[in-house]
Amino acid sequence: MKKSKGNFWQKLGNTSEPKPSGGGRRSHIPFRLNFLFFIIFGLFIALIIQLGYLQIVNGKNITKQLEEYSVVKVAGSSPRGVIYDATGKPLVENEANSAITFTRGSRMTADDLRTLAEKLNQLIEVTIPDKLKDAELGKRDKIDYWLADKDNFQKAYKRLTDKEQAIIKADSSKEYELVVAKVKEDEIAFSDEELQATAIFTTMNSATALNTVFIKNRDVSDEELAIVAERASELPGISTGTDWSRKYAEENGSIRSILGTVSATGLQKEDAEEYLAKGYARNDRVGTSYLEKQYEEVLQGTKSQSEIILDRNGNISSQKQVFEGEKGDNLKMTINSEFQKKVEEIVKRNYQVLIDNGKAAVSPGVYAVAMNPNTGGVLAMVGYSHEKDSKKLQEHALGTITSSFVPGSVVKAGTLAAGWQNGALKGNETLYDQPLYIKGTPVKASIYNKKGEANRDLDARKALEISSNSYMVQVVLKMMGLNYFQDMEIMGVAKQGPLYNELRNAMAEFGLGVKTGIDLPNEASGIQTPVRNLDPVEDGGKILDISFGQFDTYTPMQLAQYVSTIANGGKKIQPHVVSGIYGNDAEGNIGSLVKKIEPTVLDTVDLSTEQMAIIRGGFYDAVHGTDIFATATKLKTAKMDLAAKTGTAETSAYGETTINSNIVAYGPVENPEIAISVVLPFLSGEDQHINSDIAKEIMDAYYDLFMADR
Repeated sequence: MKKSKGNFWQKLGNTSEPKPSGGGRRSHIPFRLNFLFFIIFGLFIALIIQLGYLQIVNGKNITKQLEEYSVVKVAGSSPRGVIYDATGKPLVENEANSAITFTRGSRMTADDLRTLAEKLNQLIEVTIPDKLKDAELGKRDKIDYWLADKDNFQKAYKRLTDKEQAIIKADSSKEYELVVAKVKEDEIAFSDEELQATAIFTTMNSATALNTVFIKNRDVSDEELAIVAERASELPGISTGTDWSRKYAEENGSIRSILGTVSATGLQKEDAEEYLAKGYARNDRVGTSYLEKQYEEVLQGTKSQSEIILDRNGNISSQKQVFEGEKGDNLKMTINSEFQKKVEEIVKRNYQVLIDNGKAAVSPGVYAVAMNPNTGGVLAMVGYSHEKDSKKLQEHALGTITSSFVPGSVVKAGTLAAGWQNGALKGNETLYDQPLYIKGTPVKASIYNKKGEANRDLDARKALEISSNSYMVQVVLKMMGLNYFQDMEIMGVAKQGPLYNELRNAMAEFGLGVKTGIDLPNEASGIQTPVRNLDPVEDGGKILDISFGQFDTYTPMQLAQYVSTIANGGKKIQPHVVSGIYGNDAEGNIGSLVKKIEPTVLDTVDLSTEQMAIIRGGFYDAVHGTDIFATATKLKTAKMDLAAKTGTAETSAYGETTINSNIVAYGPVENPEIAISVVLPFLSGEDQHINSDIAKEIMDAYYDLFMADR
């Protein structure tokens, strides 16, 4: 039977039979298929054009991108800025040291590091850290080195119990610690050679991927440098370079501790997070104390840059330095090292007299601070610590900002200020100086009238000249709204809180009881016992004791800021030991001024010109007054005109009754340029007034050095 043609054409996708045209046969390829072929052809043409563009026109850019993928830039060390004294004399410099470095590859394993450490150990000599020599302290480092060997790790792993292996299956992060516990003592009983390899391994292992650490940066011999450079291809990541260490002048004396220190190997744990947030690397060495720490970001130089080429496995195939880095900015201090030495000698010599005659047997030390009262620049800060019954002294200049002591009568200007500010005292008001008998507290009197034989009327200026305790206590009573009468009672401790605040706020305006703001870390603020911690019965009279410096404690630096505030007429200036930040000249020496440290007024004492004149007059009279009880007349013969206030506080140490013998002074009176504090704590009945001797000698030394030739 004959098939229908219509069925055939329908199978080809047409609904009707094609009709011949022009006498020929029509194409069997549908239009849609032709259109598809055309699009594919167009895409091929576009692809060929794009490939040609990439190969011919943009080939260099592609090559550069590939190189950047395999070339990594890493930062290295650079010299820190130098610290100079006020005259431009270097106090701490940099010393260049040849070094052997290690930069960790991106895929280096512990096993790789151990193999590399063993190779390097055959080529160089390294010092074994004391930590590794201690069986207990260095135990973990030795275990890590031992386990870095894959075979050793497997040996220890096989000692795990079924229970421990089950723990690891549940939490793989616990595997290493469990394996560590299986290492035996005899397996880490290392020889000196193994300890050296451990030291190298530990240093390497401290580096994160593509970061550099120093394997050896002290006493690297030329032979070691040559052999490491020669065999660099066998030691991936190992290179030679230069490191910088701090060199402190041997004659620095007390300044040495003020300068501070720099970390030996990298960021310290307690500061790491802060520095990492600022862009530091973990192996960066930074200032760890005092000036080096306070001005870290100024002293830290611009890091050197090295190019590291990585192979396809992420290992370092070569590296070279492309930028040697730039030295950090420099600091110039306010302290003249020559004057500092003179003050050190004066303080030490006079204090030694007290030690030798037994007056300082239980004294913890001696402290002195000199400041420019107009700028806050510290001219000298000296301290010596002393152990009980010892005749030796240790440098302790930092005690001037970290140690606080009961000040005695030197602080009485603050009491007068509180009285004036609260309306309890009127101008140069006269009060009757006499022993005060108040219930619940010992008799309040001065040394000269404890028995009542020198009672008399005093005004505020005279009270400062002869240092009347009775006058100051009566000021506090008047602040309570009371006038003295024998056997009177005062308000209980619970109600004294506001009065404590009024007294302490007045003291704080001068700088007492609050941090001075000096540009050194770890400053103490003194000790002020909160009212809530006082005994309601036993401590009711402590509020009166504050008035003549017998309760709260202050640092020698605070006392220097206090007397500076009086010297300049009422401005509390922030102390500082750096006068300016300087750049570098072409030779790397101190260059031009980048930033001057300007005087900063932290507070202004809320007193009138007349009231401040009474205080300054009382300080002047303490030196120049003719009263038999004037307290600082030893300073009358100084080479410049001085004003001062002494303070003797009753204290106790080791069960022995002692005194703190202190003094503050400034001069010249008409145009002050130096203010000082001297603190001699816990002396055994010192009656030689060595505090005044020290103050006079310091002032004379300043005059000889800075004023004699004017």
